[in-house]
Amino acid sequence: MKKIDMIVKSDHFYTMTGEGVGYKTGVAMAIDKGRIIAMENESEILGEYSAEEMLDLKGKAIFPGFIDAHMHTGYGIMRGLAQDTNFWMMYGLGPFNNVVTEEERNSGSKLAIIEAIKAGTTTLGDYEYNMDIVSSFIDKLGARGNLTQLIREAVERVYAPGEIYEFNPEKGEKSLQEALDLYDKWHNKADGRIKILFGPQGADFLSEELLLKIQRIAKERNTKIHMHTQQGDRETYQVVKRYGKRPVAYLKDIGYLDETLMAVHLTDANDEEAKVVARSGASMILCPGSIGIIDGIVPPSVAFQEAGGNVALGSDQAPGNNCHNIINEMKLAALFNKIKYQNPEIMPAYKALRMATIEGARAIGLGDDIGSLEVGKKADFIAIDLRKPSMLPIYTKPMRNMVPNLVYSARGDEVFLSVVDGKIIYRDGKILNIDEDEIINHVSRYPESIGERASKEFFEINGTNAIFMKEEKL
Repeated sequence: MKKIDMIVKSDHFYTMTGEGVGYKTGVAMAIDKGRIIAMENESEILGEYSAEEMLDLKGKAIFPGFIDAHMHTGYGIMRGLAQDTNFWMMYGLGPFNNVVTEEERNSGSKLAIIEAIKAGTTTLGDYEYNMDIVSSFIDKLGARGNLTQLIREAVERVYAPGEIYEFNPEKGEKSLQEALDLYDKWHNKADGRIKILFGPQGADFLSEELLLKIQRIAKERNTKIHMHTQQGDRETYQVVKRYGKRPVAYLKDIGYLDETLMAVHLTDANDEEAKVVARSGASMILCPGSIGIIDGIVPPSVAFQEAGGNVALGSDQAPGNNCHNIINEMKLAALFNKIKYQNPEIMPAYKALRMATIEGARAIGLGDDIGSLEVGKKADFIAIDLRKPSMLPIYTKPMRNMVPNLVYSARGDEVFLSVVDGKIIYRDGKILNIDEDEIINHVSRYPESIGERASKEFFEINGTNAIFMKEEKL
């Protein structure tokens, strides 16, 4: 009998193989050295292998770990401060973002990552400054990081509507060098769990020269570009004013649309523009909660998929979306598209689940390693507690209802167990490798000071939330 690291037993495995959800029952999963080495009839697995750790997860359903492909975790310290308002970036987020310190952002990052892990995310696609701190924290957690150091050339200040951004080439080169330093320090580190991508903030925030330089560097290093792409009418306005073209057309003309690009949002793209991006080989990251709250728009992910493109889900940021929970994003992706197309059969639950798992993995360039439970792939998986009220009752005949319940009913606390590279990182409400209470208590130190520093600009701008405060609506 061969000795291995782990055997997983459960009545329900959702492997995400094939074109659907790859449901299997009566099987067990064998794991060794961080990878799945067998998934066969349970009696065969138990007869062939003995394990250091036997996970008996009867009463649970096993899924690949969820992928959150686009996050701004540093904004976690500003949760709930910029929703329900037009001109979100400048008038909603701006007064707070302009005063938050690096220490405060780092505290917010840890909070956001804890939230995501507890809701089943095992791969975190953070996209911010100061990714060295985040890399270290994800390494300590034992999670998987697909991390991007943000690169920006535009001067950071509050711009009035219609004002063209001011570029500072020195700022752009400095942020690019910081991204290169992060790549050199962290790419393929933590036993390969951490990958570093390059992150121009958007076509509106960098010059063409710097965009193309970043593309060359990313290709040379065999990594991806993680970039906001036609993310709103603000970006479209800036690019049209500067180059005379809409962002997708501009990026196509300069050769930016290819398999290296992960295009985030496409908020202001129409169906034809989405298809152009998809056919180029680029992938899309859809953040339905964030874009729904910030812009009231449903991005063209259905058209993107119909054109053959891969779409991942992202939670984006907490000031506008208010949570880092991919279960929430699955539900909203399905719900918003049903409303958009006035068709209940658009975006069924299984398709939303695929965006959080196998299709998401392909979109971020990790489809060969994660996203499905297959022999040879890394052992990243979660266990959903089927005894939680939100998952009950469980039907297996004449149909199974576990996937619809997960997508439309679950909240996140149904996640009982999370495993990355064959190692348990979360079990029964507890993240194993950190002191969660200490981090949460640390966050509470900052809001009063941030609020005091932001107040003057907040009320001078007199945005929606300032008016709400004056009218006792918050």
